[in-house]
Amino acid sequence: MESMSECGKILFDGETIANRVSELAGRISRDYARKELVLVCVLKGAVMFTTDLARGISVPVTMEFIQAASYGGATASSGNVVIKKDLDTDIAGRHVLLVDTIIDTGGTMNNLLRMLAARGPAGLGVAVLLDKRCKRAIDVPIAYRGFEIDDLFVVGYGMDYGERYRNLPYIALLDAPGRP
Repeated sequence: MESMSECGKILFDGETIANRVSELAGRISRDYARKELVLVCVLKGAVMFTTDLARGISVPVTMEFIQAASYGGATASSGNVVIKKDLDTDIAGRHVLLVDTIIDTGGTMNNLLRMLAARGPAGLGVAVLLDKRCKRAIDVPIAYRGFEIDDLFVVGYGMDYGERYRNLPYIALLDAPGRP
């Protein structure tokens, strides 16, 4: 496991995350009863959340992956969204749930929603584990929200800093010396 020297306070331990993901999966299962659902995982950060969510959903699920970058190696979004990996299958006429780990300004999610909506899905929703509503510059509809957090830079459970800490089974503050 990565060195813990840069990780600060644990905000959400593994059990708290698992319980909330289970609650969200139950709601999604009820809302999509008798429908097939495509979970679109926003890489790389949402892999843990998406797989745990998929395991808890009781309706038929397929998974797709998209990679959008707006942070680079920084701790704040640049505002420029670049699609690094697009979907492999057509989503026209299908029920789609875009899954991400964190939303702050809403810019990346807004761009992804516009791009996917143009492809003609039967329905398009958003599930997010962490919501930094205090940073929102663009209002985006969030159907399933795990936790709301303040303007903090967090790592763990798929979220990284310089590609490190994704493997942590909890979400913690990053307290790295020299970090902006």
